[in-house]
Amino acid sequence: MSRGVSGTIVTRSRMLACLLVVLATAPSAIHARCNVAIDAAEGRALAGKVWRNESGGDFDKILWWNRGEGFASAGIGHFIWYPPGIDGPFRESFPELLEFLSRRGAQMPAWLSDDTARDCPWTTREAFLEHRNGRKASDLRRLLTDTMALQAEFMLARVKSALAAIVADVPARDARLIETRFCALAATPAGRYALVDYVNFKGEGIEPGERYRGRGWGLKQVLQAMEGGLPANEDFANAAARVLARRVRDAPADRREQRWLPGWLRRVESYRVPAWQWHDKAPDSG
Repeated sequence: MSRGVSGTIVTRSRMLACLLVVLATAPSAIHARCNVAIDAAEGRALAGKVWRNESGGDFDKILWWNRGEGFASAGIGHFIWYPPGIDGPFRESFPELLEFLSRRGAQMPAWLSDDTARDCPWTTREAFLEHRNGRKASDLRRLLTDTMALQAEFMLARVKSALAAIVADVPARDARLIETRFCALAATPAGRYALVDYVNFKGEGIEPGERYRGRGWGLKQVLQAMEGGLPANEDFANAAARVLARRVRDAPADRREQRWLPGWLRRVESYRVPAWQWHDKAPDSG
């Protein structure tokens, strides 16, 4: 890696941290005890953890298409992006990110600005790999590397809206318990990392289409599966592992989701790690 690229990465990491602090230290409108306050070091480490979880912090994979998936993955959070005409079972988050970036003044490639549907320009993984060094892919990688801080802000904003959405989706008798568990996680660095990473990883759990055999696997379901008696982040890790294992059992056989379960379980296992072990680490540079 050249010195110039390395310097750019450091600058982007610092900018990312600063923007996270501005956003995260604002009072939460959801609950007085759920102020998801993150300082500069924690913000830098948290964003880097999510990025490493998704792609190992590899700049080449900031735009990617995983084997066995019917969609591209874009950004530090590997946001889902479906090809035209595909209405998959999972929430498509990349067009939402593009709209967020547009509202925040990011310079969009002309071809993407003119595309009102903003569908993925490649229809298959093979087509993506064939054109991964073409103009559109290059334009997108440039956009995504230039907006890393805004992407982190987008992820954090999604977590801040998650509690209200989940509470509205459960019976009133369950709402207080959900809120209490969410707030216990939001009160610690390890818990905040678990919340941000899991919502980005498996969603809020409220989309009707994100179900196998009528059962979901998002943040809502993990909060419901927590049992108490442990620190919140450890309880959450245990619950997430059970929910993901259940998802694999419920999944259609042709999806062969058992191949992904070991990696998923390693990811949620990281929620147990004491915050001091990663608190001051910057994102990997690839």
